[in-house]
Amino acid sequence: MRNSLIATLLLLLAAAHAGAPAAGTLIKAARLIDPRTGNALAPAAVLVEDGRIKQVGAPAQVQANAPAMVQVIDLGVATLLPGLIDAHTHLLLDVIVPQEAQVKRTFNGEFEPGLLLAVAGMSPSTRVLLGAQLAREVLESGFTTTRNVGHSGIDGDVALRDAINAGRVPGPRVLASGRKLIASGEYFQSLNPAVADSIVEEEFLLIDGAESARRAVRSNLFYNVDLIKVALGDDLTPAEMSAVIEEAHRQRLKVAVHAVSQPSIQMAIDGGADSIEHGNDVTDEQLRTMRDKGIFLDLTPTFYDGFWMKVHATTVVSADFRAGLLARDARGRQQAVALVHRVLKSGVRFAAGSDMCWSYPGRTRGEASATMFAALRAAGMPPLDILRAVTSNAAEMLGWQDRVGTVETGKLADLIAVTGDPLADISELERVRFVMKGGQIVRDDLITH
Repeated sequence: MRNSLIATLLLLLAAAHAGAPAAGTLIKAARLIDPRTGNALAPAAVLVEDGRIKQVGAPAQVQANAPAMVQVIDLGVATLLPGLIDAHTHLLLDVIVPQEAQVKRTFNGEFEPGLLLAVAGMSPSTRVLLGAQLAREVLESGFTTTRNVGHSGIDGDVALRDAINAGRVPGPRVLASGRKLIASGEYFQSLNPAVADSIVEEEFLLIDGAESARRAVRSNLFYNVDLIKVALGDDLTPAEMSAVIEEAHRQRLKVAVHAVSQPSIQMAIDGGADSIEHGNDVTDEQLRTMRDKGIFLDLTPTFYDGFWMKVHATTVVSADFRAGLLARDARGRQQAVALVHRVLKSGVRFAAGSDMCWSYPGRTRGEASATMFAALRAAGMPPLDILRAVTSNAAEMLGWQDRVGTVETGKLADLIAVTGDPLADISELERVRFVMKGGQIVRDDLITH
């Protein structure tokens, strides 16, 4: 009788133990790379509790400090890395490149028709649902944090961010900028005047003087944005630029400035921008000034390595049009090599974002965004610098260095794993096999527990 009672109690205890939730997650891998130094901890283990990193170290040491009920995930020969950060995204835009005839007859022919379709051809609800699909695809490719910098309607990226944060849809962490601030005539031209104003206002906030610049910042603030994005050509005045940045900084918001030409880059520098997006024509002197002022350059390598031929891969084009695409791609490669060389030499702080807003034949949005790694490598950037640009450097540019960008105690448990060594072959980042965001497994191709 006594033995039977003991056996019953043991069975009940075992059943209770089996049904109890894990007190944390212990992840083991062959190595863990620190992007700041390039050093690898091998073998490595990471203890995760309540969505954050509790401890990092050798497996035996970490396991000794783990709770008894910890879930163990063994990733075998994989390399662990911090979750990737895409610092320049457009998650609510998916431009399908039109046929050659349409490209030739429209202002900004490859881009404007797709943008118009998103703004005028979709309801805001439809557009946000498209963004939810693209956000999931981005997360599955290892991008656990994104900074969305416009082309999202009035508050689409804010709504998407909030839905992700609430757990209603899967996706990366999103910093939302709301509508872009622009001068009249950018992006859209020659629209039907009967509907032009309402179309433009759906996507942009127009600046016409310093006071309107301040009002534009406040308009975005009403929707609880995380940053301000300005598209700066040579048409805004220094006073308008300064007003945007002063008002944003007064509201404790960073300002990302789209600036390509030397005059617009200089205006952004003089105004005190936090980051300059693209910066294609930046001079050596401007790079030095940015370095000294702590202004980030956010490289956008979308067009660095044969982009135009790739997005036109499924369209029928004439011989002349094809020659033009090849010439554009050749110029892009040449300019990218020169830019990357000067950026690395200057010592300026830099990050990288995909600038992906295109429907890329044969790829998900995440896979399309990941093409930026090979593009940066083709332009001459070493793998470690590429990794930093989408982890630790990007986290600092976003002001989130205390949350993401490295695998350290106290930070959010955003982790990815690849099978090879990305410091030997950066294309490994195009083949992410394991994704964890906030301690929750998103993708688990490698798990061998």
